[in-house]
Amino acid sequence: MDFSVVQGDIAAQRADALVNAAGTSLRMGSGVAGALRRGANGPINEEAMSKGPVDLGEVAVTDAYDLDAEHVIHAAAMPHYGDGRATPESIRQATANALERADDLGCESVVLPVLGTGAAGFEFERGARLVCEAVDDYDPGTLTDVRVIGYGDSEVEQLREIAADLQG
Repeated sequence: MDFSVVQGDIAAQRADALVNAAGTSLRMGSGVAGALRRGANGPINEEAMSKGPVDLGEVAVTDAYDLDAEHVIHAAAMPHYGDGRATPESIRQATANALERADDLGCESVVLPVLGTGAAGFEFERGARLVCEAVDDYDPGTLTDVRVIGYGDSEVEQLREIAADLQG
């Protein structure tokens, strides 16, 4: 399985599946979810919410609508209730479950953000290491191309250093 780091807007990526950094309600608000919602140009938020709420670390799948993908996998790394904060375990579990679901769907390619950071309050570098470790540890079925995406230069640099450390 090819594991790489890319930079940009996840909604502009082309893959069999794109992963949304979701909360347990699956309501698509800001950040990654907002970018995917806008790019989908369809009722993706309503479809996602109809499949929730889900347990922390679990995933749900929707159509990708106008995004250049077949599926959006909504990975709930943060609770939408209570303190709304991600944990190391929720990040690891949501990442692993997103990869497993992509395999179950027969996907060959998937793009995922660093789950649990941003609105979920988890420190980026630590979250990036957890996501990259989960990807590196994953034993794929159909997946051959897994890309972890960062938006800004500093995020991407941190992701590349972590990925190189794990793969080196």
